[in-house]
Amino acid sequence: MPAETVDGAMTAPTETAVETRGLEPVPDGERTGRVRELVPTWVAANISVLLLTMGAGLVILNGLNIWQVLVVAIAAPVISYGLVGLISIAGKRGGAPGMALSRAVFGQRGNLFPGALIWVARWGWETINAVSGAYAVLTVLDLLFGIRSNTPLIILTLLLFVGCTFVVSGLGINALRVCSTWSTYLFGGFSVLVLGYLLFTTDWSAVFDKPAGSTAMMIAGIGTIAAGGISWVPSGPDFTRYLPRTASSRGMVGATIGGAGVVVLPMVLMGAVMAVGTPDLATAQDPVSFIGELLPIWLAVPYLLIALIGMLLINSMSMYSAGFTAQTLGIKVPRAWAVSVNAVISLVFGFLLMVVATSFFGSFISFLTLLAVAFSAWIGVFGVDMLRRRTYDGAALLDTTPTSAYWYRGGFAWQAMTAWALALVTGLLFTKVDWFGGPLASTWIGQNGLGWVTGIVTSGVLYAVLPRTAPVEPAPAPAEGGAPVGTLSN
Repeated sequence: MPAETVDGAMTAPTETAVETRGLEPVPDGERTGRVRELVPTWVAANISVLLLTMGAGLVILNGLNIWQVLVVAIAAPVISYGLVGLISIAGKRGGAPGMALSRAVFGQRGNLFPGALIWVARWGWETINAVSGAYAVLTVLDLLFGIRSNTPLIILTLLLFVGCTFVVSGLGINALRVCSTWSTYLFGGFSVLVLGYLLFTTDWSAVFDKPAGSTAMMIAGIGTIAAGGISWVPSGPDFTRYLPRTASSRGMVGATIGGAGVVVLPMVLMGAVMAVGTPDLATAQDPVSFIGELLPIWLAVPYLLIALIGMLLINSMSMYSAGFTAQTLGIKVPRAWAVSVNAVISLVFGFLLMVVATSFFGSFISFLTLLAVAFSAWIGVFGVDMLRRRTYDGAALLDTTPTSAYWYRGGFAWQAMTAWALALVTGLLFTKVDWFGGPLASTWIGQNGLGWVTGIVTSGVLYAVLPRTAPVEPAPAPAEGGAPVGTLSN
């Protein structure tokens, strides 16, 4: 099947271990994926000890009790990964990555603006995970050999983690599927052991006697936990483009929520339980070393190593999608090499966060909050468009010249751009983090941490009511297997 080269030409790819397909839609004959493969994909996307830290933060910083944490741990993945699953439907419809399909919504030039913002946001997400992975390595070295952290060792561990991430993400979708499946089994098994250990060593009276916190803090907690899932929404189609058009949309949403929820729920609850005996967990500069203090070494070391693999996969999935985003921005390199840009950036930022920053958790929560707002403006526009759209023109997606059906006016779909920009500003008005506070952050919406919800609603409503400029879409041509190109199945 043809594959897009750096200059946009179409060539026949060879069957290798490295995925060679770039932005071009996947032909029907190569759509051999299965819906159930989404479960380990989204399990792997959440294998991170940071969820333990966030669960502890719900108790220590938000003041919630265990029952409120349970509500947060259920609601957050349902909301955020429900959005991921819904937007993922566009992947099976168009067969292209999410940010390539976004060209049909914003125009060939207009898509550069949300694309650039999402690409930059990924730098922070990959940096956070690279730092967590490096901390996991440092903690294992300390537990096993008594080697203390120092600057040269920090640099070495970051290089090791990011290098492995680059290799896996460069190999592509098949490597990610295999790694996700095995990491799911391993992490699941060791998580059961940790849960069992906590069951017999926790002071449960202290856990259940904690008074309830405010409803506002519970709602804000849902937004904080959901922010991680929201960051995956534009990437959803990247992992469903190999599904056949007949794949069940309901099954896709269910598999996405189920895969994420089976990790998020127990991890957040475990973090909340751990916080009772280790309140410093919620504000520690090193978010990983506490595991060595709470668990016996025979359990802490393998658990950290499995979690390390999980964090590596999270970064690999993010860089995999970032490679596509870089290509949509006009970076003329193959997908496998496009991820190298993000790898270098995560190295630099990771070093600064580990060596220079004074508060890891504060920086992390602030980043998650802004991340959710930045992505929410795109989600509203793309989601409303997806509800209306029945076809994606594969040729027009790749054509970045004025001849493209998705050129609109001057390369911009002004209605989508207007809705996106106004929603982005509106969301920031209601948002407050360590280094930024919007003028409306003290309102009910702001105090409940709902700036990201405001962004989705504002962009979706505006885009729905603004008049649309229809693209010039040609009649669908026959595709492999007899199905017309762009024909959708729900």
